[in-house]
Amino acid sequence: MRSSFGHWQQEKKMNYIDFLRTKIVMATDAGFEVDFDSLNKALKPHQKDAVAWALRGGKRALFESFGLGKTIQEIEFCYQVIKRESGKALIVLPLGVKQEFTHDAVEILGYDKPRYVTCMSEIEEVEGSEIVLTNYERVRDGDIDPKHFIATSLDEASVLRSFGSKTYQTFLDKFQGVPYKLVATATPAPNKYKELIHYAGYLEIMDTGQALTRFFQRDSTKANNLTLYPAQEEEFWLWMSSWALFVSKPSDLSPDYSDEGYELPPLEVNWHEIPIEYGKAEDKDGQMCLFTDGAAGLKEAAGVKKDSIEERCRKAKEIIDSAPDDHFVLWHDRNAERDELKRLMPDVVDIDGSMEYDLREQRVLDFSYGKTRLFATKKSISGSGCNFQRYCHREIFVGIDYEFNDFIQAIHRCYRFLQTEKVVIDIIYMENESGIKDVLLRKWKEHDHMVAKMIEIVKTYGLNNASRFKRLERKMGVETVKVEGQLYTAVNDDCVEETKRMPDNSVDLIHTSIPFGNHYEYSANYADFGHNRNDNDFFKQMDFLTPELLRVLKPGRVAAVHVKDRVLFGNATGTGMPTIEPFHADCISHYMRHGFQYFGMITVVTDVVRENNQTYRLGWTEQCKDGSKMGVGCPEYVLLFRKLPSDTSTAYADTPVTKSKDEYTRAQWQIDAHAYWRSSGDRLIRKEELADISVDNLQAVYRKYSRETVYSYEDHVKLAKELDEKGKLPAIFMVVAPGSWNQSEVWDDINRMKTLNTNQTRRRKQMHVCPLQIDIVERIINRYSNPGELVYDPFGGLGTVPMVAIQMGRKGYMTELNPDYFRDALGYLESAEADQTAPTLFDFIGEVK
Repeated sequence: MRSSFGHWQQEKKMNYIDFLRTKIVMATDAGFEVDFDSLNKALKPHQKDAVAWALRGGKRALFESFGLGKTIQEIEFCYQVIKRESGKALIVLPLGVKQEFTHDAVEILGYDKPRYVTCMSEIEEVEGSEIVLTNYERVRDGDIDPKHFIATSLDEASVLRSFGSKTYQTFLDKFQGVPYKLVATATPAPNKYKELIHYAGYLEIMDTGQALTRFFQRDSTKANNLTLYPAQEEEFWLWMSSWALFVSKPSDLSPDYSDEGYELPPLEVNWHEIPIEYGKAEDKDGQMCLFTDGAAGLKEAAGVKKDSIEERCRKAKEIIDSAPDDHFVLWHDRNAERDELKRLMPDVVDIDGSMEYDLREQRVLDFSYGKTRLFATKKSISGSGCNFQRYCHREIFVGIDYEFNDFIQAIHRCYRFLQTEKVVIDIIYMENESGIKDVLLRKWKEHDHMVAKMIEIVKTYGLNNASRFKRLERKMGVETVKVEGQLYTAVNDDCVEETKRMPDNSVDLIHTSIPFGNHYEYSANYADFGHNRNDNDFFKQMDFLTPELLRVLKPGRVAAVHVKDRVLFGNATGTGMPTIEPFHADCISHYMRHGFQYFGMITVVTDVVRENNQTYRLGWTEQCKDGSKMGVGCPEYVLLFRKLPSDTSTAYADTPVTKSKDEYTRAQWQIDAHAYWRSSGDRLIRKEELADISVDNLQAVYRKYSRETVYSYEDHVKLAKELDEKGKLPAIFMVVAPGSWNQSEVWDDINRMKTLNTNQTRRRKQMHVCPLQIDIVERIINRYSNPGELVYDPFGGLGTVPMVAIQMGRKGYMTELNPDYFRDALGYLESAEADQTAPTLFDFIGEVK
């Protein structure tokens, strides 16, 4: 009989397929339709399309190539909003580009000159509906309150790409709830695809943490190392294109639009490598080196730049002298570089951050309109927003660094539409900076790939989200694949659908490791339990599965559920400190609500050092700064649930898990009850001896010592300190973890490397992100099932549970949604079955007559 609660849940809420459809996310329209004829006549067709699309959405991103007219589109977006809604609009600019907006608003669009404001009192002086301009620093530092405006636009909004930056964290809150928001940049995510989702967080399309979980896979060995799921790439780009418009030229939006005037000129990039002087380098101890190491990090790169200023500036002068009629932008990073350039070439005009703003602005305008020939500036000052293509087609980078966004933005100050000459970029770097050059070239290639992907989607689906939704709906169903051996059944399908098909009371033991609701995704299918917005939606999906699990489990038998609490990071929760989501407690409540009887929990301790390497939340340095914010390591748990037997007077299972006392002796029972085993003939080890043990053996030896010795915290710390002084305290795992005296409740000896992932790594296949350790599975199956019985894992993964079941004389049953995991699991299951059923020589001898 099916669980009445589960049946009620399904009837009351929705059917399962309808629930899965709610997982498809597309940005919703929150703006208004605009008549094309009401848009400014100066806008070209592709610009009108983009503005109308942004107004319909309300909160959108324009990621258009350099020179397509983002400036006038931003102004028109704001103008149309305040025309319809009243109120004021704010455009936030980088330093040095106010003049571009002022010129385009007045000279191209024919509107009143936008006012530049520095504080709220100046805004209060503005009457009626009007567009005002300000700089990022004014908003970030609190001089301007964005919530005062009906519409805002961020020009060159690539400052939002870094989630941890002060600008992003500040803007996320300050712009929260602004009805109409626009962001515009040609380089939204020059470094990594995951940076794109930060715009979604700012635009209130999707929470940043949710988007990270939905589209990016985590490295289970290193925190923050996220890559786009290959299977999720199409969905990621379709979702992106529902709120972000990538355009490289007008014909991307319509084949009827002319690209005349929007063809980029030829680009010539020259890399000038300056050789280093061998034998003059010194290492950090002052010792002479024959070779200077390549600049691998930021600190080393800074040292190389400092020591090579004269050589690089002389090379820049040599290039300029070879083209006496050309105008040049000289990009430098250090004041000392600027000073050396001016010493070598006195006619260089420069700007720096200490100058009066009006003077800086005038020098930018003078160079833009050809009044000066040589212009020295920093990428951080003039690299965004300035248009130098009218009179300049030459740029020199006097040095290089790892900041690709600044680099590509600076290149496009001249290399943009309406440039009539071939653009020549000369990049000067030292021989031992070749690693930086390689990074820049790699990021350039990734940037071009990203733009190409988005343009392809715009061309395929246009600006209407309905066709995108239809495309994603195809990822809803699963074509069932069922493979049966003598000792196993493996099903590639949604575990909800497969469990529904299983007979009542047919499973002797359920053992599984359930996924997080939105921390990892295991497949591209919407049936994936990890593919949920939050834990609330996860447990809604579990409401469809758990009643079925209770139904198929035999009366009185056990469901052992492996879980772990989830770390919530402060930059996502807003608390500023890592906290713990009690996922195991939520799971206990969930299963009990569906009729399972909770009767215990096994704690499996983990390596706190390895955990910190994965989460960065328990750092030694942070502990020393303020121990009050530091918690403890997160153990794993095996939650034990039971389906009530038919007869509750004795509460024995309808089919009990029995053992013969002849085979299962009192002695073994005592050892199993406490899970505390000692080897015969070996002696206890003194703590003084531990310091001489090799690191490879130290973990096991200390655990044994810790279990068998009266514990002393002082001695424990003293030992760890002595090991550290001898170089035997690794930073990547814990060698002196405390041992458990009561292993029936806390298991401290689980082999973290003994999982099917080990074989996956050897085979160079993708690792399962949250594997279930074989040691845990062996103990659970031994304790809670009889030989020959059926063990079921609805989240089968790589097949650990059914494989171990076969090896221990049981039968295994699994479902798995991910086809790659499923195929690998079949290999493990077939191998395990062959080992159990393969005939031996003695089998044939017995049949001989």
